[in-house]
Amino acid sequence: MRVAVAGCCHGELDKIYETLALAERRGPGRIDLLLCCGDFQAVRNEADLRCMAVPPKYRHMQTFYRYYSGEKKAPVLTIFIGGNHEASNHLQELPYGGWVAPNIYYLGLAGVVKYRGVRIGGISGIFKSHDYRKGHFECPPYNAATVRSIYHVRNIEVYKLKQTMDKGQSTKATKFLALDKCLPHRDFLQVIEVEHDPSAPDYLEYDAEWLTVLRATDDLINVTERLWNMPENNGLHTRWDYSATKEAINEVLEKLNHDLKVPNNFSITAACYDPSKPQTQMQLVHRISPQTTEFCAQLGITDINVRLQKAKEDQHLCGDYEGQDDTEGNDSGEDPSEYNTDTSALSSINPDEIMLDEEEEYDDSIVSAHSDTNTPSVEPSCDQASDFSASFSDIRILPSSMTVSSDDTSGSPVCKEGNSGDPVDLGDGKDLTTVPLKRLSDEHEPEQRKKIKRRNQAIYAAVDDNDTA
Repeated sequence: MRVAVAGCCHGELDKIYETLALAERRGPGRIDLLLCCGDFQAVRNEADLRCMAVPPKYRHMQTFYRYYSGEKKAPVLTIFIGGNHEASNHLQELPYGGWVAPNIYYLGLAGVVKYRGVRIGGISGIFKSHDYRKGHFECPPYNAATVRSIYHVRNIEVYKLKQTMDKGQSTKATKFLALDKCLPHRDFLQVIEVEHDPSAPDYLEYDAEWLTVLRATDDLINVTERLWNMPENNGLHTRWDYSATKEAINEVLEKLNHDLKVPNNFSITAACYDPSKPQTQMQLVHRISPQTTEFCAQLGITDINVRLQKAKEDQHLCGDYEGQDDTEGNDSGEDPSEYNTDTSALSSINPDEIMLDEEEEYDDSIVSAHSDTNTPSVEPSCDQASDFSASFSDIRILPSSMTVSSDDTSGSPVCKEGNSGDPVDLGDGKDLTTVPLKRLSDEHEPEQRKKIKRRNQAIYAAVDDNDTA
């Protein structure tokens, strides 16, 4: 079958479909499928525009809203993933994928589907190391930070896709050239021939293995900002292999009555843009999509947005919306994790990130926080010891599938009842006050010391006291 692949769409659906019609007239036959590789910009109204992490001069309605309203219909089945310039509030309604308009399908945060026997998988967003191990905590109305972090890839999505990789079998991958934006005289579209199964149905299907992985990893969902790692075979987890077994796949097929056809259940969930009646003050709302509700109920998994709304009510995880215009020249919201050791986060620009133009200096920047030198150092009390030690630990909140063996905790210092100044028994006859601390610099250190972060001042102060004593 003939598959067209487009680069950044930027909402220019009319131009893209016109180009496809031209390619069909010039080529050997009709085009069966269109794949769009990010920056799709499924903007329905003015509120969606405010959820795009771009300067105001790039906020244009373009033509998607005509397909959303039903004024037009996509002439070819269109499948896309999200990029870093999206109406994030719209796409967030469909974390597991779904129809954003008739005949236009979003793959979700990550997803795998089938069309005519061809397996199509993808992951939305861009990589930023300081958000990679966080949960999906963002929700509308976004603030200056979350309007960007919402499109950063998370480890859970990569982990789920890894579970679907064929083991011991060769996988055919289609390769194509890097594509440009949808602009005149740019190579933004390519048509390729892909082998397919002639006996396979010509409608979009779910992938049974992917659905099975979604069910298996449902308890790994995290909707907080806490950093955590995926399960692995390191002695800390009771389960680390979530790949689909034949038995588990059969259970999913039973739930779906052996019907893998993606239902045509698109519905309008937000008001559509009306050029004659602009709504510049349209309110941002965190919506639950009927498509996602139906999908989760059928498969027996958690709707991330339902979990987020409950968390927002209980813990107020989502900040109040702040005007996005104020972020054009200052992106201080993207603070890297305090405990992240990946130095790639120190770069102010991701080399893989698609910029709107070559002179754009609007994208993500990392702002270092300087400690207040007037703030005194505070030694952690016994009641605070668990929080203090956790800040230096690489282990975060663990899902129910993870346990820690007794061997791993037998030698750990434990805070017991008593005075805050009492020594802590390490279990080997020594107390914590007699354990020598390692120096982090040469024995003869220079007179001018490097500045240290506030969270480490208590540790270094303790070292200096012992040296002077």
